[in-house]
Amino acid sequence: MPSGEKTIQKIYYSIGEVATMFDVNKSLIRFWEKEFSIIKPKKNRKGNRFFTEKDIENFKIIFHLVKERGYTLQGAKKKLRENKEDTIKNVELVNQLKDIRAELVAIREVL
Repeated sequence: MPSGEKTIQKIYYSIGEVATMFDVNKSLIRFWEKEFSIIKPKKNRKGNRFFTEKDIENFKIIFHLVKERGYTLQGAKKKLRENKEDTIKNVELVNQLKDIRAELVAIREVL
């Protein structure tokens, strides 16, 4: 790619792409969309959902709370209502630590 040229990033993701990102079924994505008001995909005339980067970030937060931390759906909703900013910071911190761990494991294997 020539220097100075910007990489193209997707604006919208299909429900299949989102399900693949989180390694879950499409039905779970549809269910979380109904349960959590922070997820608002665009829909075309056929009803196909198109998720934005913001929706993906919200899915990451919900996934972290429900799948990784073991919250119930009601508990996750309550946590997001009461303390969304701290929850977002915690998710970002956990993701950074996972990335650091992966790098350290890769370095260890090289040694």
